[in-house]
Amino acid sequence: MEKQDHLDPATVQLLRFAAAIAQGEEPDVRERAAACRAAPVPTPWVEELLLQSLLMVGYPRTLVAFAIWRKLGHVAAPPSDPDAEYARVAEWTARGEATCEVVYGANYRRLRENVRELHPALDAWMIIEGYGRTMSRPGLDLLRREFCVVAQTAVMETPRQLHSHLRGALHAGATFAQVEAVLALVNPLLSYNQWRKVKELWARVREGWERER
Repeated sequence: MEKQDHLDPATVQLLRFAAAIAQGEEPDVRERAAACRAAPVPTPWVEELLLQSLLMVGYPRTLVAFAIWRKLGHVAAPPSDPDAEYARVAEWTARGEATCEVVYGANYRRLRENVRELHPALDAWMIIEGYGRTMSRPGLDLLRREFCVVAQTAVMETPRQLHSHLRGALHAGATFAQVEAVLALVNPLLSYNQWRKVKELWARVREGWERER
């Protein structure tokens, strides 16, 4: 794996926080929240990581991580969020379709069909709530968002989602070295067998990507 210096220091701390949130160990979450504040990582990046973590880890771990960040970061919640108005559903849909297509590339249409076959509501929620309302918010660029998802899905041992978002990071403009730096950051949180599987999956993704190009 490549060295972590292919990522800027603020991004490194953000990704360590993302991985800790996924792992769910509160002492580690506190440590990483404090490190983000000390780095310093831009506050909007941290806020957006926490919001999008809901998609990966659910409400329980997101709420715990948010509470820790509010306390250790000494950052008050904004009084309101203009991007959260439900009158913007049409906008969320349009930008969700655009963002999802960037992440999945040529597989976008097949993804929509596959998810719709599971349940039409899942397809709508994925686009409107996932990619539109959440992943397309201002405050954090898509490339760093995808890095955060890669870190969390690696920790959570969800290989199908990790596969998709390794490619998603590449579609969003990541270099191989940057992806490998992200994976190196989560290595200490994984067992030997988990890490072996992650490396093998990344090797397949990289090989497939090079063949396509």
